[in-house]
Amino acid sequence: MTQQERQERSRQKIFSAAMEEFGSHGYENVTMECICANHNISKGMMYHYYSNTDELFLLCVQDTFHALKDYIAENAQKPDGQNALDVIKNFIMLREYFIELHPQRKRIFETAIFYPPIHLAEQINLLHEPITQFNQEYLRDVIAHMSLRPGVNPDSVIRILEGIEFLLRSTGYRCPEGQETDELNTVLTFLQEVLDIVLFGILCKEN
Repeated sequence: MTQQERQERSRQKIFSAAMEEFGSHGYENVTMECICANHNISKGMMYHYYSNTDELFLLCVQDTFHALKDYIAENAQKPDGQNALDVIKNFIMLREYFIELHPQRKRIFETAIFYPPIHLAEQINLLHEPITQFNQEYLRDVIAHMSLRPGVNPDSVIRILEGIEFLLRSTGYRCPEGQETDELNTVLTFLQEVLDIVLFGILCKEN
């Protein structure tokens, strides 16, 4: 094994450990020491590659955002000839499906988007920019196939649709811990209600 291969192997071991710790315990409860102790990583090796938990957390956030963007791009429906409501619903739900498939990334994603550490917020926003751009381009393409109500600005529609994800979480659709529920079905039902209300004020009657 070459030195470069050993270094890459060490970096991957640290990264996997960080993903597990942040995904299980959240940003506030993870330290360099606990990552080392829980995953048999020497402090010397840890600090040779990474200086602090912020650096590791941002790495985990970046990887999660990249994986999410790739998943959405691969699974988003083509708007041509499709019902606009179904296309948008599927597009928004892809984030939930991704989280369901990758539960370890759930806490990392939600911390980065909804509860970012103040001193990391600007860097997280920059990491999220590729997803934002993709979302806007996709929604603009969907809206181009919709008959909007006279006077409705496509940019305003995009801002509203982008905000629905935040609305889903801020209204507390998730059931209390310990209560058994089909969370995806709960989200899907609530999303259907929200989109019906939002699009009723956006689309012409024939849609």
